Amino acid sequence: MADTVQHGGHRMLRISALVFAMLSLAAPASAAEIRLLVSGASKAMIAGLAERFAAQTGHRFVTASDTAGAILRRMQAGEAVDVVVVTPVVIDQLVGAGRMVAGSRRDIARTALGVGVAESAAVPDISSVDAVKRLIAAARGIAYSDPAAGGTSGTHFVAMVERLGLTAELGRKAHPKRGGYAAEFVASGVADVVFHQISEIRPVAGVRIVGPLPAEIGLVTTYSAGLSTVGAENEAARAFLAFLASAEAVPGITAVGMDPVAAR
Repeated sequence: MADTVQHGGHRMLRISALVFAMLSLAAPASAAEIRLLVSGASKAMIAGLAERFAAQTGHRFVTASDTAGAILRRMQAGEAVDVVVVTPVVIDQLVGAGRMVAGSRRDIARTALGVGVAESAAVPDISSVDAVKRLIAAARGIAYSDPAAGGTSGTHFVAMVERLGLTAELGRKAHPKRGGYAAEFVASGVADVVFHQISEIRPVAGVRIVGPLPAEIGLVTTYSAGLSTVGAENEAARAFLAFLASAEAVPGITAVGMDPVAAR
């Protein structure tokens, strides 16, 4: 009897091992590709969350990043992606143009327009509008996102400088960055201060975040995710969109200095 039980136990172990092996072999075949087009401010956040989702599911990601304005143009031109992460207004425009699925938008995270300086530099005062004006006047070089490329923060920053009467001052020391992280100009010594989304300053080594601009001249931007009409049939893309809007995504959002839109 004992031999029979032992023999049966070994048989069950062999069957379990076989099932596990079959599932392991099947997993890559069921893995899907998810194509992402994301704004620069959400790039680091989405990279971390996509890595975690891929580890859980085996799905693969192909990711491109660009400014909000460029994403709008690329999608209107028919670029084939599954999930777009950009500002809500752009997603809504793309829904209206028939390029994204109505009702699929999920507001994910917020970030503020902030100031950064080299880690070795003294921390400037940005506690008031007058303090920011003094910083702009004293700076040797100022880095920011090029509004001509359609960057949300750069468009706001240039308009803010104009309202403060400092357009000529900025023109003498401007270093607009066309895509990518404007803080790289500070890291390389080309500029000594950067005005960019905090989530786009944080990833750059050698640059310290001073903080957000005062509320009177500041900007807080929400970033949302949505399904393109192409991605509507991609079940993996739908699952990733749900993941982005779940409580499970919150640690990945806060890790890059962004704030979850709401309690999940």
